[in-house]
Amino acid sequence: MTVDPLVAERDAARASIASLTGEFDAVVAASQASNADDEHDPEGATIAFERQQVAALLEAARRRLSDAEAALARRAEGSYGVCETCGGDIGAERLAARPAARTCITCAR
Repeated sequence: MTVDPLVAERDAARASIASLTGEFDAVVAASQASNADDEHDPEGATIAFERQQVAALLEAARRRLSDAEAALARRAEGSYGVCETCGGDIGAERLAARPAARTCITCAR
């Protein structure tokens, strides 16, 4: 049985979002329980940094999911593998490396 790379990408992004959401909620709960003053408490900056770091990773995972879902929609409509910028072929090697790629390697540069 062959694994569909777009479905695998979508599923991995969903799993990442679930994991990171739990991690973010734990960091927020820890910061609320600690009553840390980010400005004056030496631990406060660490908690704020961790919260922002997890938030950034979560946003990246959401973009990854959005890209995978958009690629699945393009495939369903027949435009998967076509560069959104120049209309040329994206190329099998690029799609193998980045299944949700929207542009060919030339336009990506």
